[in-house]
Amino acid sequence: MKKNNVSIDNSFESLVQNEMQSMKSLAMQLTRNLEDANDLVQETVLKALRFKEKYTEGTNLRGWVLTILKNTFINNYRRMVKRKTFIDSTDNTYFLDLPSHRTENQAEIKFIRKDLESAISILQPELKVTFMLNIEGFKYHEIAEELNIPIGTVKTRIFVAKRILRKKLQVYGEQFGYNKITNE
Repeated sequence: MKKNNVSIDNSFESLVQNEMQSMKSLAMQLTRNLEDANDLVQETVLKALRFKEKYTEGTNLRGWVLTILKNTFINNYRRMVKRKTFIDSTDNTYFLDLPSHRTENQAEIKFIRKDLESAISILQPELKVTFMLNIEGFKYHEIAEELNIPIGTVKTRIFVAKRILRKKLQVYGEQFGYNKITNE
């Protein structure tokens, strides 16, 4: 992955820090939970500092960071909904799978996880990195920017990685009802 060689500019960092109250306020409105709001603000500050070169000096910094915060919240929410999970608000926070209220066979899960990790580990490095960023929820354009490659290359790498994994893990696809393996 491309490393960001730009050192954090203290004046930019302090400008972002000056917007903390606005970020906290919006984060609380969106999350309605202090811990989640603090996490959202922290993630926003990190993104703002990471992508500071995209900020145009002299424009509305508050609007820029609040847009990052709002988009981060929306993306996190979409990921959570896509996984069909909810957050259990007991002392320890766990993600629980809503559709499944059955006891899982832990040994079977360990075998599946091992097979999955093994299949991913044999991918070529450029396929693995691109695929894992996609799995982590990054959008194609974000991956392209991060890896400094064209978006078409990102799409191709993800497609090829999925095709390889689909073939390697075909037995699980059939077991769990995803037996539409195409002859790609």
